[in-house]
Amino acid sequence: MANNALTVAILGPGGVGGLLAALLARAGNRVICLAGPETVETLRTKGIQVHSTRFGDFTARVEADTELREPVDVCFIAVKHTALDSALDRIPPAALGDGPVIPLLNGVEHPALLRNRYRPDRVSPGIIRVESTRVAPGEIEHASPFVEVDLTSGTVPETQLKALADALTEAGPTVRVLDDEAAALWSKLAFLAPFALLTTRYAVPLGTIRTEHADELSALTAETVAVARAYGAPTDTAQIMARYNAFPPESKSSMQRDAEAGRPLELDAIGGALLRAAAHHDIPVPVATRLVQELDTRP
Repeated sequence: MANNALTVAILGPGGVGGLLAALLARAGNRVICLAGPETVETLRTKGIQVHSTRFGDFTARVEADTELREPVDVCFIAVKHTALDSALDRIPPAALGDGPVIPLLNGVEHPALLRNRYRPDRVSPGIIRVESTRVAPGEIEHASPFVEVDLTSGTVPETQLKALADALTEAGPTVRVLDDEAAALWSKLAFLAPFALLTTRYAVPLGTIRTEHADELSALTAETVAVARAYGAPTDTAQIMARYNAFPPESKSSMQRDAEAGRPLELDAIGGALLRAAAHHDIPVPVATRLVQELDTRP
């Protein structure tokens, strides 16, 4: 293990958490994955198998447990928002020590929940942009040609954040450290909400949304940008539309994949949070409102 290696806990070794766990372990860090008993047994015996267009195919050995039992240098929270409350039981506050808690969740409201549970000055929300899917326990398919991680620097000591950024960079992701937590979270949601709501509502990939629902995509993006800019996010409609156009046409949102698999949707964390923020700032969002209602009442 490298001299500057970290001890990293990852709650939720799924598509995002499993990929980060494997990359960090491959780079020489000690990684402890926190999950249910079946997944823990699989990870202990087989490790994490990654199939990646960017990093190749490899298997990484990790530790695994159903609960955090010792202090760590950093704890990533990579579960879906729909599983957050129950999953947090795997991280007793007393076990964390001084390590920062870095949630990589969709939405903008989870930092307040985590700061009520853990030391507020150690909760530092992160953002990850990647298309990565858990196809079976301990088996990850990474389809996007990128893994981009943003860390926010508001509350965690600079030395801890630099060590984490260095470890992530060495492992493979592209890393930025941003000053404004709210702006960072809203910049992501402004992009994610139209992608998630439209692909899930119409059950088609992004390429079809761009061609058959182009006006709706443009209108919804304008709505999310208006809300995001009220929270200081440096984003605009043209910028986000350009990113959509750069994605492969077969791209699907994680919410759409959850719908296809019959899993609970992060509708409230993404769409609900958008509507609540829009109402707080008296910003009209008619397209978003309709889509959230239609998804909420789907069969």
